[in-house]
Amino acid sequence: MEMNTNLALVLVLAPFLGFLINVFFGKSLGKTVSGIIGTAAVVVSFAVTLFFFSEITRTKQAIQVTLFDWIQISNLHINLGFLLDQLSLLWLLFVTGIGSLIHIYSISYMHDDENMHKFFSYLNLFVFFMITLVIGSNLLVLFIGWEGVGLCSYLLIGFWYKNQDYNDAAKKAFIMNRIGDLGLLIGMFILGSMFSTLDYATLKTAIAGATTLNIPLLSLAALCLFIGACGKSAQIPLYTWLPDAMAGPTPVSALIHAATMVTAGIFMVTRLNFVFDLAPDVQTIIAVIGAVTSLVAATIGLVQTDIKKVLAYSTVSQLGLMFLALGFGAYEVAVFHVITHAFFKACLFLGSGSVIHGLHGEQDMRKMGGLRKAMPITFWTMLVSSLAISGVPFFSGFFSKDEILMTAFHHSIPLYVVGSIASIMTAFYMFRLMFLTFFKDFRGTEEQKHHLHESDGLITFPLMILALLATFGGLISLPGNSWLNDYLAPLFTKVAGEEHHLGTTEYTLMGVAVAGGLLGILIAYIKYFKQDNVPESDENITGVTKVLYNKYYVDEIYDAVFVRSVNVLSQFFRDYIETGLSALVFGLGKVTNEIGFQGKKLQNGSIGLYLFAFVLGLCAIISYIFLAQ
Repeated sequence: MEMNTNLALVLVLAPFLGFLINVFFGKSLGKTVSGIIGTAAVVVSFAVTLFFFSEITRTKQAIQVTLFDWIQISNLHINLGFLLDQLSLLWLLFVTGIGSLIHIYSISYMHDDENMHKFFSYLNLFVFFMITLVIGSNLLVLFIGWEGVGLCSYLLIGFWYKNQDYNDAAKKAFIMNRIGDLGLLIGMFILGSMFSTLDYATLKTAIAGATTLNIPLLSLAALCLFIGACGKSAQIPLYTWLPDAMAGPTPVSALIHAATMVTAGIFMVTRLNFVFDLAPDVQTIIAVIGAVTSLVAATIGLVQTDIKKVLAYSTVSQLGLMFLALGFGAYEVAVFHVITHAFFKACLFLGSGSVIHGLHGEQDMRKMGGLRKAMPITFWTMLVSSLAISGVPFFSGFFSKDEILMTAFHHSIPLYVVGSIASIMTAFYMFRLMFLTFFKDFRGTEEQKHHLHESDGLITFPLMILALLATFGGLISLPGNSWLNDYLAPLFTKVAGEEHHLGTTEYTLMGVAVAGGLLGILIAYIKYFKQDNVPESDENITGVTKVLYNKYYVDEIYDAVFVRSVNVLSQFFRDYIETGLSALVFGLGKVTNEIGFQGKKLQNGSIGLYLFAFVLGLCAIISYIFLAQ
């Protein structure tokens, strides 16, 4: 038990130690050393994760580590502790594993940045808070990590703080997440008041053993928790911060979009599956929101010209599919897609970073093209990952996305159709990205063309590892023979997303999904390879394309309805209410000052005056006593 406690502390604190070293000594140590220290810190956490994973796989018993009693208020008792079980270990594997690859990648990618040591300190702090979020044994420890990754996203998205647009993007991410966090807090308060605990195991036991439950109140708690998940995992209406998060360096985009922050909402809902199972109406809302988010984000991704923006909207869309599965109670299916998505999306983001690195900061796909020969490793790894996200057999995304669509088909045909359309669009815009970036002639400047080259080994090595995982990662959950489902089975009170054994219906659905993906790829091939189309310049975009290119003007609507109204209200309070209150406050001060000024005249040092006042007072008291009788 003591060894488990010590190792758990190493797992959590290694990245925090890396953060401290780089914050205080990173600049003097130099860029390479600070990068190595930051990377080694996360690799240590990954090694400890592998140890715990092997232990859990062998014993099938969760490891509970209690550090100390934290809060004791009346009958509410909360420990500061860690829970290492099947779910947390799966999350830790890709948080620390992919996190390690992103750190390795960053050593080269950020080497020319003057604040490289600060970048690695922020990355380490990000991983520390994400680990805390994942392994906390109760909702309050999760909330520490939840707020911590929000803080780190602000620091990393606005890392290049000299650009005001990047600062605005960082603030937007921070503020929109605060909106969701209020929902999460209210949900926690409700659960705490109902069951006098926030501990996962105790909550599960209390709910299972309760003779009567206030289902409406429990449903309200579930809805509030889901609002928190909407903020962190970028679902409608709190999704607009995630595409703007592209302002940060590309390794940050990979870390946020693939392995850490945006999966926190999925993790929290999965962790509290026993709460959501008792709130079917909330589950329906989750499924609908997920499906609509997936479709809306996919339509926007169809016309984006910034290579990272395409991937950003792809992330929002894929997260929508995960919530679609969660809404049907198919938690293990959602977790499966989280894992495969972490592989291919990290590879795609890091690949896009390799392209941007090779083009000295260019992100507009209209100014790319023909990079296949100059950057072969980047091309092949991104191609593999594009095939995976498009659901092409037998890459990882084919298995996980098929499971989601099959689940949707068995629960709701309309939502299945929505998810299928979004999947076809995904295949289209991913291969639109591939054809515009890697095929035909180069459309950039002659200087860029002259300096085109493949990225160095520190960048291409993580790409190759992730491409392998994107290819073979689906093998962890094959239809009818799912290691993942068996591994996660002890966590769920019911298995709503039962394994789909392959029959006529399943083969038909699989064929439809594959045909849809291939159709999307074919349309992209005809339009952007055969016809050699290039998206028009911004000023020439019109009609529906303009609406999609401008993201349905949602940001403008939010600005008009919320931002400007708050500004007007603030100005009103500043100009009228605050001015009036200030006059009242200062007026009271002036009255008090005047009373004091007049009163001090009585204290003039004249003993005769003091005796006269004393006699008057004594006479007044004696008179009052006689009159009272």
